[in-house]
This record gives sequence, structure tokens and C-alpha cells, in this order.
Amino acid sequence: MSEQVLGKKRSSQLFKNEIVKLLYYEGEMSCADLGKALERSIPTVNTALLELIADGIVVEFGFAPSKGGRRPVLYALKAQGKYILSVAMDQLVTKVAIIDLKNNFVGDISVFDLPLLHNEQALSILIERVNAHLDASGISRTEFIGAGIGVPGFVDMVDGLNYTYLSDGNINLREYISKAIEIPTFIDNDSSLIALAELRFGIAKEKEDVMVINIGWGIGLGMIVNGKIFRGHNGLAGEFSHIPLYEDGKLCSCGKQGCLEAEASLLVVANKVAEGIKEQKVTSLSSISPDNITKVGEALMEEANKGDQFAVQLLSDAAYQIGKAISILIHIMNPEAIVLSGRGAKVGKILLAPIQQALNKFCIPRLAANMDLSVSNIGYNAELYGAAALVMDHYNNEQ
Repeated sequence: MSEQVLGKKRSSQLFKNEIVKLLYYEGEMSCADLGKALERSIPTVNTALLELIADGIVVEFGFAPSKGGRRPVLYALKAQGKYILSVAMDQLVTKVAIIDLKNNFVGDISVFDLPLLHNEQALSILIERVNAHLDASGISRTEFIGAGIGVPGFVDMVDGLNYTYLSDGNINLREYISKAIEIPTFIDNDSSLIALAELRFGIAKEKEDVMVINIGWGIGLGMIVNGKIFRGHNGLAGEFSHIPLYEDGKLCSCGKQGCLEAEASLLVVANKVAEGIKEQKVTSLSSISPDNITKVGEALMEEANKGDQFAVQLLSDAAYQIGKAISILIHIMNPEAIVLSGRGAKVGKILLAPIQQALNKFCIPRLAANMDLSVSNIGYNAELYGAAALVMDHYNNEQ
């Protein structure tokens, strides 16, 4: 086969992949709308759609509302047949899920404790649990277009390195895990993936400048600037949790004193709850074992939403400190919106008022006047959706 013919085939495949990406993010679209979005002629788009239908990836989905004349056919991705493996990690807990091309979870989500700090076995445990989830699904590895993994720490997504967790920064995790699970794998920072999920599917969609706060065991930041994820000069932008807010504060895991994370993360609040349980504070959390901090953290949010005053007060105190730090972001970035996402979105309504109170106190009114502060509607599973979006963003002619 000549190079010219190979080139045409490659170009055709790349164009079909662009259609798949667009349908994944936008849902049902007509041939005309696809052509407009991709700046290609209707006959060219129609030919690609027919090939994708023949490949079992795209289906006709009905008709668009009439604007006069014949109603246009809508096209959508077929849910079954191709899948994405999605892994969401934080410092203490890992979630593994399979997502179809309609962005639905297939089967149960595996959730298990996996502390990352000083854990030399974390990578092998991760691979073992991921392979077990894949085997239990009964879906062939060949049906996966890729695996996306979100992990905290300093992540170089281009070279597949993590300088904080899972390795010493010398192992290309992307290649290592790809080989171990037999699926092309992509990795990125957890907070960046949460921001990507908000950009593609959540509140930040169609917004230009948004700061997405990942409220979890730590406190992360995903930055959306000019409608794109902003990573900084060498990919490490967004270390919001290590803003030094307190002169003589607690020692942080990074080795410094006074970081926001050491004062206001969910892990800090959960540890305060554990102390309160031991001190027999009046709270509905008193029946929870203080020794399992992840269960304490989950119970903390559940009971706070039920009105437990001890839990609400601790979360409100932490939220005020988070709001103080957010005011710094607002002065520097002047964002269109701030989105509270991640695990802590479960108690977002409780966090909103004290964060807003801090903004009222520490922000110049003109900077914050037109900024929207809101709670994500996909927050708890945002990292899983973001990991899937990471795979789709890298969808290429190899798939």
C-alpha cells in the first residue's frame, strides 16, 4: 500500500475519532451540526458517520426538532462495545470503575482503602485490584479504548511520572501500568482531572476561567484558563493546599508549617472528629470507631448533612479557612466562577456559607462581585469522569 493511500486512511481515521470525541462530550448531534463544529462538509461527515455505524460505534438516535422542512437525523455513540477503565485515587481511598461511551457506569464501582504515603506496595496493590475488577467484569481487554488514572501528587502526565506517590519518580507509570493491565493507560493529577470533568460535563462547561477546588483528604486545585486546563510551566500548577497561611501552624506532609491542607482538609476534620469521639463529645458520631479514619470521614459528612452540630461546626470552621485561601486565588486570577468539587461536594451546602463569609471579609468587593460560587453536581465521582475524559482526549488512530 502506497504512502499516499496510508496517509489518506490515517487522515480518515483521525477525523472519525474527532467525531467520536465530539459525540462523547456533546451527546446527540446531527450531521450538519457535526460538520459545523468540525469545519468539514456534510458529505465528508456523512461518509465518516456511515463508516462509524458499520464499525458499531455510532447509531442513529432519532430526529432533531423541526426548524422547518425535514427533521435532521441525530447521531450518538453506541453505549456497548467500547469501554473506558477509570481509576480515581486520593491519599487514602481508590475507586475503580468501567464507563461506557454514553458516560454510564457499567457494573459496580470498586472502592477500597489504599494509603499512598510511605506505602511501597501501593503500586502492586493497585494493579492487582484493577486486574481483579477487569476480570470480574467479563469484558475483554480488547474492548477498552484506554484506562485513565487520577492520582494525587506532582504528576508529569507527558512522561507518565509521579514524583510523590506510587514510585520514586523514575518509573514511567503510564507504560508500566499499561503493560500490567494490557490496556493503554494515561495518568494525571487528581485535581486536574476533577477540573477536566467539570469542564467537560459539569458547571464549568462553556465557561472560560474557573477555579475548581478539590475538597478531599487534601485540598487540591484544578485551573481552567481560557477554556482549557492550565498546568503551568512544567505541569505542576495548582498546589493550592500548600499555600502557607499560618505563621506557626501545624506541620504539613510537605515538610512545611502552616499550609492550608494541614489546617482545613477533610483528613484534618476527620481527625478532630476522632478526637471528639474519644473525648465523648455529644454527637451522633460517637458510635463510629475512631480508628478507621476513612470511615470517620464518610460518617462525618453523612451526619453533618443530617444536622449533627459537632460535625457541622467542624466543617464550617474548615470551610472558613478554605474561603480565606480562595480569596487569594480571586485576587490573583479574577475567575468567572469557583466550583467546590471532589469528595467534599457531599457537604457542599454546609461549606458554602462560611466560605462566602470569608470571601466577604478578605476579598476586594469589585473582584468577587460577579464571580459565581457553587457546588458541583458531579463532585463525588468527578475524578472518575475526569479520568474517562482523559482517555477520550487522547483517543487516536491506534484505537
